[in-house]
Amino acid sequence: MAENIVFTDTELGMSIIIIIIIIIIIIIIAQDQEIQTKYYATKILNTETDSKCRLCQQFDETIDHIISACPILANEQYIKRHDRVCAQLHFNICKETGVQLDKKHWYEHVPKSVETGQGGKVTILWNQQVQTDRTIPNNKLDIIIGDNEKITCMLIDVAI
Repeated sequence: MAENIVFTDTELGMSIIIIIIIIIIIIIIAQDQEIQTKYYATKILNTETDSKCRLCQQFDETIDHIISACPILANEQYIKRHDRVCAQLHFNICKETGVQLDKKHWYEHVPKSVETGQGGKVTILWNQQVQTDRTIPNNKLDIIIGDNEKITCMLIDVAI
């Protein structure tokens, strides 16, 4: 039979500190390019491995390349990552403005094109193109928050 495990405040505090230290170490390792990529194996460990990315086979497989520059990942994965960040932001804005949400958690949230909050005082637009007096390429914003009383808008475009 399972017993309830109770932690003291000190034990919880120490656990949180240890987790934060581990996260900081991982970030430092990534910034120093010491994660086991093909580039690291070739240039740092001096193995006779090809340093080219295993996905695109065009560029060196560095942390920077994997996170933001691989053309294979750019087709889908970078967009998915961007949209999930925007969806979390949209979820939080909806909660703050009193929009009724279908889901309890941000990671389940699927933004609607138009949401209305605070009794119609606020309109939240998702992934909408902005009309301008001249042609502007790529004028689709991630989130637009319109204050219907002050007749103002906040434009949000997320870059990752």
